[in-house]
Amino acid sequence: MAGPSRYPYLDRITSPAELRALPEQELPAVAAELRTFLIDTVSQMGGHFAAGLGTVELTLALHYVYDTPLDRIVWDVGHQAYPHKVLTGRRDRLHTIKQKDGLAPFPAREESEYDTFGVGHSSTSISAALGMAIADQLAGGRGRPGARRHVAVIGDGAMTAGLAFEALNHAGALDVDLLVVLNDNDMSISENVGALSNYFARVLSGRLYAGIKEGGKRILRRMPAAWELARRSEEHMKGMILPGTMFEEMGLNYIGPVDGHDVVGLVRMMKNLRLMRGPQFLHVVTRKGKGYAPAEADPIKWHGPGPFDADKGLIFRESASGPSYTQVFGQWLCDIAAKDERIVAITPAMREGSGMVEYSRRFPSRYFDVGIAEQHAVTLAAGLACEGLRPVVAIYSSFLQRAYDQVIHDVALQNLPITFALDRAGLVGGDGATHQGVFDLSFLRTVPNMTIMAPADENECRQMLYTATRLPGPAAVRYPRGTGPGVQIEEEMRELPVGRGLIVREGRSGLAILAFGTMLGALAAIAEKHDATLVNMRFVKPLDVDLIRQLADRHASFVTAEENSLAGGAGAAVLEALSAHGYALPVLALGVPDRFIPHGTRADNLAAAGLDPAGLASRIERFWQPLQRRA
Repeated sequence: MAGPSRYPYLDRITSPAELRALPEQELPAVAAELRTFLIDTVSQMGGHFAAGLGTVELTLALHYVYDTPLDRIVWDVGHQAYPHKVLTGRRDRLHTIKQKDGLAPFPAREESEYDTFGVGHSSTSISAALGMAIADQLAGGRGRPGARRHVAVIGDGAMTAGLAFEALNHAGALDVDLLVVLNDNDMSISENVGALSNYFARVLSGRLYAGIKEGGKRILRRMPAAWELARRSEEHMKGMILPGTMFEEMGLNYIGPVDGHDVVGLVRMMKNLRLMRGPQFLHVVTRKGKGYAPAEADPIKWHGPGPFDADKGLIFRESASGPSYTQVFGQWLCDIAAKDERIVAITPAMREGSGMVEYSRRFPSRYFDVGIAEQHAVTLAAGLACEGLRPVVAIYSSFLQRAYDQVIHDVALQNLPITFALDRAGLVGGDGATHQGVFDLSFLRTVPNMTIMAPADENECRQMLYTATRLPGPAAVRYPRGTGPGVQIEEEMRELPVGRGLIVREGRSGLAILAFGTMLGALAAIAEKHDATLVNMRFVKPLDVDLIRQLADRHASFVTAEENSLAGGAGAAVLEALSAHGYALPVLALGVPDRFIPHGTRADNLAAAGLDPAGLASRIERFWQPLQRRA
């Protein structure tokens, strides 16, 4: 006979409707149970962890007060959305998150009606929720009984992006019903959280205060001098006791800061806020990793761990054959900075992910973490380069998409010597479509003055990074997540000949295989089987056109392979070069197809794109066999 369930509340909650049927006083018990479930589940399969632990009570309060899915809750980034998935009917599938055919790592519209907006990159929630609120207002929804409400939940880190402030500026200028919840887990303001600040927040969110405030405004507007005095007095009073003057100046009614782990207090406050008209701003203070001591002590380490021993707080590490490309970059950055005082390094809030921890310790005066502000990171680098420095911008491939205008106008147009170290280039695995770095070759190749390199191994990565810092203009080195083939890394740094490929194997069959970056290793056995010439192209721009012409003169067919979108990528560059010089060879271009590749392991991603060893072999076989027979 089975014993009592470990999760008696969660067993009864298959949707927020069941949650809303519970008495308020039972919500703390639900929070404790939900937190235990997250620890138990994520410890088995890994995933985003600390952020979700910090938003348990906030998530419960939102779904308890707001009539979801009629009311729209828009999450920012989505790292914190695991509790949301559990409460919206996906608890039994949470163990599949980030896996092939499992739950998406972030909110996804196609997965659930409760996921109102697809996210993955930060600072989009306010813009999206504002758009939804405006759309509802245009449809006549505002003011009707049961009218839909709109909430944007954004973290303090995401507030550093300009997009968030652009949206706040717009929202404050509109007469639209929108609640912005700032989930602030910065412990430096924890002293502001407590009975006094919660009291002020309850007062400021209450209907009595709102009624007096709005009624007084209507009367005082008829008396200009008195109105101005009252307006300034209210702002100054709020500014003395609450850190919300800036948001008030932008046109939002600021409430907070409040304790984000007092679920009953949050519920009562949100019930007031749900009735208020116009744009509101609720400042909630939480603790990242709340309820799990190791994650509270080191929330960065526990942001997205793999499987771990929950009792011991020990993350299981997969054995690696050698240093990852990220580690290769980090070591190179320290080495080049020690030799060249002009080197400065910039990251948009990805110090650990980009391998810059040691650099930040050794060269603090030449290290700049700008927060989640990719556009600023690039233009800051441009300003540094204007004064003779050699900036290195360490950024994930998919994050650079957010600063494309700055790359063109502020860097390339002025031909400034900036090195872009593009980590997570290619297919990345569990983080899925929002993080796949498969567009950089295409969008950078169109930019004048840009040099683009794709290393095939760890040592080539080190030498390409060094080469980039020696160039007179901008250069990008794109490298994948994880480890490479495990080659010996040379300590000495040397410049590679720019725009020159390298023939790895001379074949006699008439087939030439041109590999860009990571594809080289997977193609070696295929080239051997077909007695094909195998080329490590190294440079996407400038392309080694001389080598391509030489190969075209003595080969009947080409295969190009890249871990990038086929549209406008390296293969397209080869086809353009052949066409420009009058060659009409059969060419098989292999790369990421014109669709978004979903989450799974990196091996799953490669297979889905047809770029795994079996997929490459099969497609080249089908292409080459008929041509061989004709010859």
